Amino acid sequence: VFHLFLHNRKKMRLLLFLIICQCATNSAKTHSASNPNIILLMADDLGIGDLGCYGNRTLRTPNIDRLADEGVTLTQHIAASPLCTPSRAAFLTGRYPIRSGMSAFSRVGVFLFSASSGGLPSEEITFSKLLKQRGYATALIGKWHLGMNCESINDFCHHPLSHGFDYFYGLTVTNFRDCQPGQGSVFLKGVQKSLVIPVQIAGITLVSLAIVQYIGLFKVPVQALGYCLLITAISLVVLIFFFYHFRHLNCFLMRDHQIIQQPLSYENLTQRLTKEAVQFIGRNTNAPFLLVLSYLHVHTALYASKNFRGKSKHGLYGDAVEEMDWSVGQVLDVLEKYNLNDKTLVYFTSDQGAHVEEISSSGEVHGGYNGIYKGGKSMNWEGGIRVPGLLRWPGVIKAGAYIDEPTSNMDIFPTVVKLAEAQLPSDRIIDGHDLMPLLQGKVTRSKHEFLFHYCNAYLNAVRWHPGNSESVWKVFFFTPNFSPEDSNGCYDSHVCFCHGGFVTRHDPPLLFDLSRDPEEKVPLTPETESRFYKILRVIHLAVDNHTRSLHAVPDQLSWDNLLWKPWLQLCCSSLLQSCYCDYDSEGNLLEVHSG
Repeated sequence: VFHLFLHNRKKMRLLLFLIICQCATNSAKTHSASNPNIILLMADDLGIGDLGCYGNRTLRTPNIDRLADEGVTLTQHIAASPLCTPSRAAFLTGRYPIRSGMSAFSRVGVFLFSASSGGLPSEEITFSKLLKQRGYATALIGKWHLGMNCESINDFCHHPLSHGFDYFYGLTVTNFRDCQPGQGSVFLKGVQKSLVIPVQIAGITLVSLAIVQYIGLFKVPVQALGYCLLITAISLVVLIFFFYHFRHLNCFLMRDHQIIQQPLSYENLTQRLTKEAVQFIGRNTNAPFLLVLSYLHVHTALYASKNFRGKSKHGLYGDAVEEMDWSVGQVLDVLEKYNLNDKTLVYFTSDQGAHVEEISSSGEVHGGYNGIYKGGKSMNWEGGIRVPGLLRWPGVIKAGAYIDEPTSNMDIFPTVVKLAEAQLPSDRIIDGHDLMPLLQGKVTRSKHEFLFHYCNAYLNAVRWHPGNSESVWKVFFFTPNFSPEDSNGCYDSHVCFCHGGFVTRHDPPLLFDLSRDPEEKVPLTPETESRFYKILRVIHLAVDNHTRSLHAVPDQLSWDNLLWKPWLQLCCSSLLQSCYCDYDSEGNLLEVHSG
């Protein structure tokens, strides 16, 4: 050996060098695979058919498509709810929103006001809490929509910083048409319908009392009449004040616990959100981090900066999609700049499907495209819950792969918790499953044999993917009544509702096989499907087992928790100044190229 070493010194040095390099490489892979950086990108109301990687040929989304080219595309990725608030609660906790009280029994299924008292309960465990305990730097940038305060103006019990995030820059509620002057109102039609009859009744009652008092039929205490008039007048004044000042009271930008812009300005808003995300990554290049970048795009009110406005083939909606794609590109570029690609899992999705009923006052379509799928936001037809699901992690996840198994946005919770080597909670049911075995090709079947689709707090549909079959059965216990009837949505009410005269119940339930009929066009019958009743029996048994696993919890979306409470209203100046402030210094915005 000594003789060989003397005569082959150069070869031995080379061999030793290669061994050291291989050890270093294996060590790096082990490190990145155990505690990777996590970037979770969530669009708002984006249709699965809006992206090039899911078949769109007219909208330009090269950066999002790049995630598909360099990672895995989930073709049957399902949102746990077709509405923002419950879907996001499920995403953060890995649990059906019915388990945390984040599903409404009333008509309204999301938070509408910053000064509501409902929100994601502090008892819920989010992946951000668990990753923070593991030493991750954690940030939420963009939309929250899971509540803020409980009892006082500064308890911040539902705030992102109370749910495991070190840093927050964004909106605690959501982006409304009412937040942008000239974009109309999501409340006006509903308020008019709700108030017309009560106001008429109150008016007729007061006039009648005044008449009988005047003609002397019987005596009405003047004091009582005065109180009635005063209460009615105060109620009307408060309502008029609130909706007149809605933009100032509800549309504001926060950094951590402080309001920095009230009302929200849409000027270069996506650039500001992107800059915050890029800077957060830059501050944490040497330690693991979790970044949730929750876009306001493409929820109405639609907006786009001047570099993107008028550049797409699909009006303002298309401009907004293409601006969001630019932002995704900025995030991917900064990962490359800091050599973090191989150490970072990137995920892109939408909280639910496109809002097909969104039409502007001028008649322009402001909702997205759900591809071949029926329905949209607020519905459990596939168009409302089948969303983009893209995951990239170079060297760990195979590039360019497609997975056509049922997966859920609840799966992100156990996936990232296990990657961070944190412990999954053992005191509660986690409905999501770790995606890594599926993404890495170690298994070919999803662990989701059943998925339960809720419309608010009502079980609407069930999906069954038997282990010994390629079929994906889906049953509906009720379906929304479209208006007009021959349309693809509930245009008369702006969204579809979940109960009463808004739905049609089915007995027996409607049955579809999504593997053969993904468009849900033709319900199966006992005549067209010999296993019809057997399939229904299996699904009813699964529903019974699922229902037994549920426990009563406080309803976070009760009317009491939904209503505006003046004592919880944040105001960065004073009501006399219309709560105006602007401390958000834009500084040097990122350079924008619309392509």
